[in-house]
Amino acid sequence: MAPPMSAPTASTSPAPPRPLLLALAYLAFVSLGLPDAVLGVSWPSIRDTFALPQTGMGIILATGATSYFLSGLLVGRLMRALGVGLLLVVSTVLVTLGITGYATLPLFALFLMASCVIGFGSGAIDAGLNTYAAQHFGARHMNWLHAAYSTGAALGPVLTTALLARDAGWRAGYAVIAALLGTLALSFVLMRRQWDGAPGASASTESGGAGDVTPTVGALEALRRAPVWLQILIFFIYTGIEVTAGQWSYTLLTEERGLGTAEAGTWVSVFWGCLLAGRISLGFVIERIGTVRLLRLSTALAIVGALLFALPSLPPALGLGLLGFSISSIFPALMSETPRRVGQDAAAHAVGFQVSAATLGIAVLPSLAGLLGARFGLWVIGWQILGCVVLLTVLHEILSALTDRDSTATSREVMTRSVAQEK
Repeated sequence: MAPPMSAPTASTSPAPPRPLLLALAYLAFVSLGLPDAVLGVSWPSIRDTFALPQTGMGIILATGATSYFLSGLLVGRLMRALGVGLLLVVSTVLVTLGITGYATLPLFALFLMASCVIGFGSGAIDAGLNTYAAQHFGARHMNWLHAAYSTGAALGPVLTTALLARDAGWRAGYAVIAALLGTLALSFVLMRRQWDGAPGASASTESGGAGDVTPTVGALEALRRAPVWLQILIFFIYTGIEVTAGQWSYTLLTEERGLGTAEAGTWVSVFWGCLLAGRISLGFVIERIGTVRLLRLSTALAIVGALLFALPSLPPALGLGLLGFSISSIFPALMSETPRRVGQDAAAHAVGFQVSAATLGIAVLPSLAGLLGARFGLWVIGWQILGCVVLLTVLHEILSALTDRDSTATSREVMTRSVAQEK
């Protein structure tokens, strides 16, 4: 069943967001990114502290990912019960407590409990902020907010490495991050009410108020809408593409194509650097080009980039660089389009489902790449990435056709109703 959509909201430009809320959102995305890449740097020290095998890292990641997944599924209901402002406060406090646990807890079982708390809080913050940004900040800021997240993810390992080099210990890095997140939680407390009352970017008077982003339908009702399921599939595939390319390219280049350590590491850095550069640079043009047009251009270029990377005779920089740049805006652009495509009344549920699907994609598709690589050879990973990009492109075209048809039908209905009222 197609979602009810208001025609005027499909193409209107967002109203200017409140500067303090926008600044806090940027700070929140940077802070969210800070702890996400720290585990890789801290892992050898954590392993020694708790006397763990190498597989212990997988247990930590699986625990956090499971609670993150659950949080995304529940965030629509939590937003209805608490409102955006209080949800952000509670979730940030949970993440702060969990990171503090990382810095202080003496037993690995308690460490895993802290990971569960962090995952649940992070999932709610991610979905809550993305829902709010999609309806109030516009596509440009959505792009830059995700660039801010990438910046935080890059700074976290730098901070931890610097502290480890000074013999401060792995817990010190988590202590600093916990202090930063505690400051963020306090900021959310002070500005809690503004999140629920700020003027909306895409909320119209027809759709239930200017500032409210809480869902007005239940989760099951949202799941009855075809665009919601298409977006879930697209987010699952997208994150699988990004993480598979980012995590497996080094192994593919060194063990399959014979590149040296430094050269292969450089090309992997090119991928992540182009992804960050794309989010920053395309933020300047996305509203001029149009979100849907940019998504179509991005998916087309991603196919070219993935094909270039899959071909072993070509320099990897061509494929990895183009792939990283072309997919950079897909996640934020899809998020910004969510209210229009699924209906504002179900947007919070849809964003939560999308966040959960993205987490599942991170777990499943890179793991599938490892299994296929072990069975057929590492060369197959490049072709898996290409196949996933093609599938993502096809699903997005189906989604665009479906939602554009519904928008056109809704516009005609509104116009007919207006003419009838004039008569």
